[in-house]
Amino acid sequence: MSTTEPETSDKIHKYNLRVYFEDTDAGGMAYHARYLHWAERARTESLRAIGLPHQFMMERHNALLVVRRIEVEYWRPARLDDPVVVETAILRVTGAQVILSQTVRAAAAEGAGVSGERLAGLKVGLVCVGQGSLKPVPLPEPWRSVLRDLVTP
Repeated sequence: MSTTEPETSDKIHKYNLRVYFEDTDAGGMAYHARYLHWAERARTESLRAIGLPHQFMMERHNALLVVRRIEVEYWRPARLDDPVVVETAILRVTGAQVILSQTVRAAAAEGAGVSGERLAGLKVGLVCVGQGSLKPVPLPEPWRSVLRDLVTP
């Protein structure tokens, strides 16, 4: 899957990608599970974009963020060759948890449907856990402060 450089505008991170043959079924529609892959990549890139990648948390604090809960709603399928964008917004940050909203939208391109049209929406609950114990631990600084500053209403 080829991507372009991620961009961040305001407090919503945008991750652009294109639907490839490997992402689709025989009818040329993206598999439902692909949206989870795209959302994971978008979350990873959103942390990189703020200069706080997962790897730093693992190396410096022996901690990592894992998915605790995820809800997905699908409105319209992405199709082969469609450009799409995954928008990631932080809804809430507590001691060990981060709640995100992710929206997969059609991006601007010829024949790709209406630009900005919602394809799928995800609500994701992440929890910070110790790398060895896999038990919840407080979000380390500076992740906690930076993520709290990015919370959207």
